[in-house]
Amino acid sequence: MSTEPSDGILCRGRFLTLRRRNRWEFVERPDVVEVAVLIAVTPDGKAVFVEQYREPVRSRTIEWPAGLVGDEEGHDGENLLQAANRELEEETGFRAGELSVIEKGPSSAGLSSEIITFIRAARLEKVGEGGGVAGENIRVHLTPLAEAGAWLAARVREGCLIDPKVYAGLFLLRRER
Repeated sequence: MSTEPSDGILCRGRFLTLRRRNRWEFVERPDVVEVAVLIAVTPDGKAVFVEQYREPVRSRTIEWPAGLVGDEEGHDGENLLQAANRELEEETGFRAGELSVIEKGPSSAGLSSEIITFIRAARLEKVGEGGGVAGENIRVHLTPLAEAGAWLAARVREGCLIDPKVYAGLFLLRRER
């Protein structure tokens, strides 16, 4: 006879729930509808990356701007593209004149139920400072696409971790051309 708990919730925190289904343990984000990752490029060909400290990995990370849909009060009813543009502006100070979904898939299929949507953010216009909302300390980097590989390698030498979605986004941009 098994002593394992039945399928269901194992633990619930403020932002995450640990679940078991068919003997598989994984994390999900309650109340999050979707996750947007913004592949943002300025009109003059610069990738818009963000840098921030991430406690789970105890390191600064380089990422594309990104955000959750459905996680904040006051933004009820926001669709994916509206939330994506809001997050882009909060984190980077840019607003996109054009947003389009280019790909969708799991962020870490063995760990989380989270599905991310890569969104191409084009026709960017600088409308604010960026830096994130209260509690975030986001630094914005504008990097010429042609120099992105070397720039990312330099950040690694400085001790940053590069979110693999950065490389996926660069691949998706090349595929677009």
